[in-house]
Amino acid sequence: MSKIFGFGVGAIWVGFASWAFTVSRAGAAEGHTDLAFWWAVIATFYALAASAALVGTARHRRTGPRK
Repeated sequence: MSKIFGFGVGAIWVGFASWAFTVSRAGAAEGHTDLAFWWAVIATFYALAASAALVGTARHRRTGPRK
């Protein structure tokens, strides 16, 4: 059950990251380079959080003997 929860949280963070990258691209398209930069920074943090949730869940919720 906790494995499903961990992957669900990771998927939500991936959604947040893609949304923030979309906002960043929209800001760049309208010529707001500062807005695009900071949304890209935020999106990067979201992507790191998603990676940590997904990799951490896959690594630490493994069943069976460790090698």
